[in-house]
Amino acid sequence: MTDAITLSVERQSGLMRELTMIANNVANASTTGYKKEAAVFAEFMKKVPGQDAMSMGSLRGHYTDLSAGAFQATDAPLDVAIEGDGFFGVERGGEQLLTRDGHFQLDAEGALVTADGFAVLDEGGGPIELPPGTGEVAIGRDGTITADGVPFAQLGVFAATPETLTRAGGNLWSAGGRLEADEDPRVRQGFLENANVSPVEEMARLIEAQRMYEAGSNLQSDEHERLRSLIEALGQQ
Repeated sequence: MTDAITLSVERQSGLMRELTMIANNVANASTTGYKKEAAVFAEFMKKVPGQDAMSMGSLRGHYTDLSAGAFQATDAPLDVAIEGDGFFGVERGGEQLLTRDGHFQLDAEGALVTADGFAVLDEGGGPIELPPGTGEVAIGRDGTITADGVPFAQLGVFAATPETLTRAGGNLWSAGGRLEADEDPRVRQGFLENANVSPVEEMARLIEAQRMYEAGSNLQSDEHERLRSLIEALGQQ
């Protein structure tokens, strides 16, 4: 296999992974609090003996864009959005995880849970249960929860650095350890955070990646044809 084909295959492998990321971003464009992913390619020049230097490019990794999405007013009392950094804490199967999806609800026992039924945590990492017979629920800018005007809990907002976060499925994140409460939480009741995905930008990325993939396929075809012609010429001598 020639250097040209080798480089093209490596590049196409990275482009396939980028296409998967783009497809996942588009699929989650309407998912509350979703954070988009992007590929990181590295390109450098390689000196090839007896030939001109060749440009090499390959996928070197990916990153998650943690920038905030736009807020959408819902006026639902249990919908909450975080202003600035931070994550809500939830418990799934005994594990403390993070999310930016603040679409909460009450279960049959009066516990505050996510749309998937996972317990929402307070600032100390414990579950939040509303007092029986609660009528009006209000959530202050600092996350203080009041039931019929009486404060009884504080919604947990936890800090995390991008380097410690890994996706845990279901729009959840793992911070790899004990959750640390944000010292200055700011939330807005009656709002949800949209995904930070622009479908137009993702479609532009998709078209560009597809064109680059096709260019790699054409390069491989041309190189195979060149080698075939060379072998036939040598065989006629």
